[in-house]
Amino acid sequence: MDTGSRLKLVRESYKLSQRELARRSGVTNATISLIEQNRVSPSVSSLKKLLEGIPMSLADFFTFDQPPREHQYVFRANEQPDLGRHGLRLLLIGASVPSRQMRLLREQYAPGASSGEEPIVHAEGEECGLVTRGTVELTVDGQVSILGAGDGYYFPTTLPHRFRNIGQDEAEIISANTPANF
Repeated sequence: MDTGSRLKLVRESYKLSQRELARRSGVTNATISLIEQNRVSPSVSSLKKLLEGIPMSLADFFTFDQPPREHQYVFRANEQPDLGRHGLRLLLIGASVPSRQMRLLREQYAPGASSGEEPIVHAEGEECGLVTRGTVELTVDGQVSILGAGDGYYFPTTLPHRFRNIGQDEAEIISANTPANF
């Protein structure tokens, strides 16, 4: 199910009008309408802002219409919701696990793709990862490093950070971070 249809399903299940969700989340009614019509693809931060108005986590959002499965330990490639956009795929592993304590992502960057123009900063947490293929430029707190396959990183997510594929081929990172709620 696409993001727009899923947002409409969740919103209606919580008996919220577009106007009420707009009021709660600070996102305009028009933007919510465009997202639900799949005319606009929301950024992860915009989607998170919308979901705070419900309230609901990203993981719960992407597994909302799926029946709960008891004791699921394996997550096939087609069971990993994509939280990315614009040449960046962020595949969330274990999205349906209740009370997850960490977030594990398979990040795939098209040539030139990045985590965004603005550095990412979280109020708390840590992130670590391993580049499995490609060449990635990682900037943490203004310090720029070039990472290739086999190189890893570990830093507090309270520091501003940004990822960018500077190679000619797709780059992939396997990353984990805390807290799990993105």
